[in-house]
Amino acid sequence: MKNYKTGKQDMGKMRIYAAAEAPCCDEKEVHEDRVRFVHENMPSEDDLYDLAELFKAFGDSTRIRILFALFEADICVCDLAESLNMTQSAISHQLRLLKQAGLVNGRREGKQIIYYLADEHVRTIISMGLEHINE
Repeated sequence: MKNYKTGKQDMGKMRIYAAAEAPCCDEKEVHEDRVRFVHENMPSEDDLYDLAELFKAFGDSTRIRILFALFEADICVCDLAESLNMTQSAISHQLRLLKQAGLVNGRREGKQIIYYLADEHVRTIISMGLEHINE
């Protein structure tokens, strides 16, 4: 919801509307052509589930901070922990979740594993998300 003083999104103060307050049609009229179009173009339930799981990975501020750090540079757990003022254990736990979601990868360099964004799609999602909240 927009904060009218700053013009920015403020999800922490989002108002929950009762069903009676939600805008709806004054008259029920089903547009069969639109319903059919939506139905024909809807991804499979499996794809929708996977998409929801992907967005869950973005639903934690610690994981977002890690992704932003990786947006800037390939980095090891030690450096991530220092950069984000967190423990290596906490960083490792979140990296495991990000890796399972296909958002980050790691490569071994000697005794360290260097983490990086999995591909340009992740970079695009982060950039577009930032652009959206800054509108």
